[in-house]
Amino acid sequence: MKNFANSVKHFLVSEDGPTAVEYAVMLALIVIVCLTAISAIGTNANTKFEAVRDALT
Repeated sequence: MKNFANSVKHFLVSEDGPTAVEYAVMLALIVIVCLTAISAIGTNANTKFEAVRDALT
């Protein structure tokens, strides 16, 4: 039990925990930006394809 308490104390004192959280937040933001960009590109492409379809008919 003492070993576990020392491990928890070491984890709370070390900088690894906050660094991992910062990386997770950055990754989440990057994923959100990528999904938003892909959605916008898809919408614009769909609009162009519909315009071409309408021009051909």
